[in-house]
Amino acid sequence: MIRKFTMGAPFPTGAVTGTVPASGWDRFPYIYNTEDGKFVFTIPLEPDEIVYGLGEAPRGINKRGWTYRSWCSDDPFHTETKTALYAAHNFLLVKDRGIFIDFPGEIVWDIGYTHTGEAAVTVSGTDLDIYTIEGESPSSIVKEFRRLIGRSYIPPFWAMGCQQSRWSYPDADTVREVVRRYDEAGIPLDCVYLDIDYMERFKSFTVNRESFPDLEGLAAELKEKNIRLIPIIDAAIKKEDGYDVYEEGKEKGYFLKKEDGSDFEGGVWPGITCFPDFLRPEVREWFGKKYRFLTDMGIEGFWNDMNEPAIFYSEEGVRKALEEAAKLKDENLDLGKFFHLKNVFASLSNNPDDYAAMQHQVSGKLVSHAKLHNLYGASMTRAAGEFFEKEFGREKILLFSRASAIGSHRYGGIWFGDNMSWWSHILLCLKMLVNVNICGYLYCGADLGGFNDNATPDLVLRFLALGVFTPLMRNHSAMGTRPQECYSFENTEDFRDVVQVRYRLIPYLYETMRNAAENDTMMFRPLSFDYPDDPIARECETQLMLGDECMIAPVYEQNVSGRTVYLPEDMTFVRLSGERVLKEELPKGLHYVRVALNEVPLFLKKGKHIPLCRPAMRTELLDTEDTEYI
Repeated sequence: MIRKFTMGAPFPTGAVTGTVPASGWDRFPYIYNTEDGKFVFTIPLEPDEIVYGLGEAPRGINKRGWTYRSWCSDDPFHTETKTALYAAHNFLLVKDRGIFIDFPGEIVWDIGYTHTGEAAVTVSGTDLDIYTIEGESPSSIVKEFRRLIGRSYIPPFWAMGCQQSRWSYPDADTVREVVRRYDEAGIPLDCVYLDIDYMERFKSFTVNRESFPDLEGLAAELKEKNIRLIPIIDAAIKKEDGYDVYEEGKEKGYFLKKEDGSDFEGGVWPGITCFPDFLRPEVREWFGKKYRFLTDMGIEGFWNDMNEPAIFYSEEGVRKALEEAAKLKDENLDLGKFFHLKNVFASLSNNPDDYAAMQHQVSGKLVSHAKLHNLYGASMTRAAGEFFEKEFGREKILLFSRASAIGSHRYGGIWFGDNMSWWSHILLCLKMLVNVNICGYLYCGADLGGFNDNATPDLVLRFLALGVFTPLMRNHSAMGTRPQECYSFENTEDFRDVVQVRYRLIPYLYETMRNAAENDTMMFRPLSFDYPDDPIARECETQLMLGDECMIAPVYEQNVSGRTVYLPEDMTFVRLSGERVLKEELPKGLHYVRVALNEVPLFLKKGKHIPLCRPAMRTELLDTEDTEYI
């Protein structure tokens, strides 16, 4: 049963596609108040209550014991101390009820942090819709919620292939070299990514013709090899006379404003930029058509970035910081003064004052961006997704984004942002898979091997062994870090063995993802969804159910030969490596299983089988009819 509770005049976010009549607030199941212009309510929690949801968020599958913030945040350091990452997914699943808050601004979720027996939810406004969903099981509640918000995006089949990225491959010859070395090592590959350096001075919808003199020819050359070239698109538009995208946006009044009606300007990669007002339909249509600049060159996929939106600084913020620094000239910088000065400059980026100063045009009136912040990246994805569907049809163009909010799951996928080359981030990726699936995001994944810091070959292999199962399987790393392409390490045959397993599984994984989209179910589930009466399964956060057939349990520690795994029923332990398949029947219970670095562990439920095809160097070369069942 779904109930809708409406207060004030909610902003139309577009998250919900269905129609639900409003109920009276006397039927709202929780105690609430509206003091200080905020909507606050509390959810009682039983001692053993598991709380699911919030999509892409830090910490565990069970969200208890921490405070989370729905506020799309440009933060590349995903430590346990953080409360917000790049997304705002306002859905919580507690016991026998789901709660979706359809609200575009900040929400704080104190889930047993201040008081262990309750979750306190603070919405930073009183114009909102809240939906409650009751069901017999967590899976049934998720299914009803997913029906409410609409069908999930599905990418083209080739987007299931192995993908290689780095910030940045600086020129066309480097891209060719990446492909050549993958092929030379016999490691399958389907996509190579272009980060910001392919652009002319970091301007979206331009090409640096010195480094990429014939991008059209490069895309065609790679397509002949069944390789796609995937460029990045950033949200902000460089302020530059003669730059056609800026000139058009300026002339049409399509950028975010300040209260005085002038364009808001902030610094990002190209320096001073303006920010398209993606919440306006005409701006989305205009921006979406800009992708044609690259699709006309043969480009079939994109990743949208910096769309929280990220703001490195504003000129007003820099001015104030310099004035504050000037006050301290010739001062003896003691403890308080030094850290104050340090914080003045550290707080220039993504400053709340800048977000508050940005103004959207809504029905002829200016509305502060701070009230609508979480829709920005989602609306950029919508702009691209609507254009691609109209121009090319469904499932023809690869699209995923960094920032997101529920609703954008219908237009594109997501990746989990700038993670680290840390062993703990293998588990962070695993735990996010469940909660983003709940919120409608099926095409998703993390930067395999980690984006920041230096990766080791064993970390990349173990990360890839999890990435074998994530719909987006992309290796991506940052400038200045150790190269982590699969051919960059010794024993490249180990990497070939792991990636070949992915290609053997692609038909099964793609069909599993498609079924989840068409039936409003989850591709990945916590064990507790399937085994609610099993106390060990209920608390397990290092293993996931995949589809209806199997369970995954990656190795996530360094210098170990395997891991302990819990089987909630009798299962077949399968070790996959290249074209080799080793099977062992194991009874229900705890087991230590050995997994070599070139092996991918998988656990099949009793009586279940999945297809494996023969590996190939590209998805388009797979013979999906030539399969064996394990």
